[in-house]
Amino acid sequence: MKLLFKQRFFTWFDSYDIYDESGATLFTVEGQLGWGHTLHINDAKGEHIATLKQRLFTFLPKFDLYIGEDLVGTITKDFTFFAPAFDVDFNNWRVEGQFMEWDYDILDKFGGQVASISKELFNWTDTYVIDVADPDDALYALMVVLAIDAEKCSRD
Repeated sequence: MKLLFKQRFFTWFDSYDIYDESGATLFTVEGQLGWGHTLHINDAKGEHIATLKQRLFTFLPKFDLYIGEDLVGTITKDFTFFAPAFDVDFNNWRVEGQFMEWDYDILDKFGGQVASISKELFNWTDTYVIDVADPDDALYALMVVLAIDAEKCSRD
């Protein structure tokens, strides 16, 4: 299953639309004013389903993942020198990025590919293609991409 992750052009806060291969909207993401990044994920009907919150005052960037109101896990950026990497603690995923930070692989604990993420260049806003092996993992893969994008935005 492929998802197209596209940041909206004219917004005050982080806002994204996520489409499937046919162009139908699957998710919308709305940022919230405050310290750090707080991103609310809505389904196609506009109902809130998940939240990604950046933890403040940590040595390395951390993002808490909520499904509904329940904390399900944390995404933590690893200390690396050349290629970015993240750990997803609740499902034993690992995210490995390329040197230029355009492409990422989400791997399970056995090294199998859960999803691949590629940034599309030459767009006005941040645009990613997320290729997810199992459609049931689409929301979690989206949350990983949101954490990666928020971490990169915090550095810039």
